[in-house]
Amino acid sequence: MHFVKQIIGTTLAAATLLAGSSAALAADYPEKEVRWVIPWNAGGSNDIMARFLQPLLAKQGMKVVIENVAGGTGAVGMGQIATSRPDGYSIGNGTSSTLAIIAQGKTPLKNEQFTHIIRVSVDPLILLVPGKSKIKTLDEFLAHLKANPGKVTIATPGANNINHIFAAMTARGAGVEYRHVPYPGGSRVVSELMGQQVEAGVLKPSETIEQIKSGDLRAIGVFANKRLDVLPDVPTFKEKGIDVYPHGPMVQMAYIAAPAKLDPKVRATLTAKFKAAIESPEFVAFAEKNGFLIDPVSGSELDAEVADVAKAIAIVAKQVFAKD
Repeated sequence: MHFVKQIIGTTLAAATLLAGSSAALAADYPEKEVRWVIPWNAGGSNDIMARFLQPLLAKQGMKVVIENVAGGTGAVGMGQIATSRPDGYSIGNGTSSTLAIIAQGKTPLKNEQFTHIIRVSVDPLILLVPGKSKIKTLDEFLAHLKANPGKVTIATPGANNINHIFAAMTARGAGVEYRHVPYPGGSRVVSELMGQQVEAGVLKPSETIEQIKSGDLRAIGVFANKRLDVLPDVPTFKEKGIDVYPHGPMVQMAYIAAPAKLDPKVRATLTAKFKAAIESPEFVAFAEKNGFLIDPVSGSELDAEVADVAKAIAIVAKQVFAKD
């Protein structure tokens, strides 16, 4: 009995020491560089925002190393985060696109595998054509769709996501079929559009604004209920009598996620440092210039938002892709 008590006592002492060590590590976090996985190709909106935030986070005492891990509409990169140690040194960019394929069961990933840290952005989406395209307006593009049923190509970053839904809704607005062309990231869609390999694309202003300004791309329609301040001359689909939300509203957002079971103190530190960077004057100006919104919700509020967005997309996707 004495021997058993001795073993139990030793085990408890070791557990107490480990707990104390974990608490100390959490208190000192971050002691080294944090790996930040962007689950899309370099040059896309998430990559651009991450690289803009990188020096702002450094000012907050957190050095991040950005790594692009594209594939599976974000599932490949986020899969690496889900299976990483929950110590705060591996984080990733969750997006509505990845939430969409999770909600539809197209990946084994589950939202419960992540600790949701803070939302970085809420992005509108726009329909674009190459700058050299003969099509100048949304009306002309819809007419082009009608004149060429099932032949017009619309590209999106990934598939079975909000971009894909809006591509399908564009064709339905014309009452015809179309050809969907998915790519592993927004930057690839941009390059294919500029090369006129596809006729249109659904992207964010934040990943196309420079090409729009240079004339390499032309924005012809906004998937929203009101025009964007950054593109005031571009009409909404609503203005043209096309309802792109027939099954309910959807939000395209990006947020920071870490592995599940992250220490609450580490979560609080990550949240605070990202919040300071996101709300900095530099990032606020960057958001205004690139046409996206800042709404850094976190904690239980973000958990609820992730669940709501996933649920809404699952409902809409079931209606759209069943006929797409």
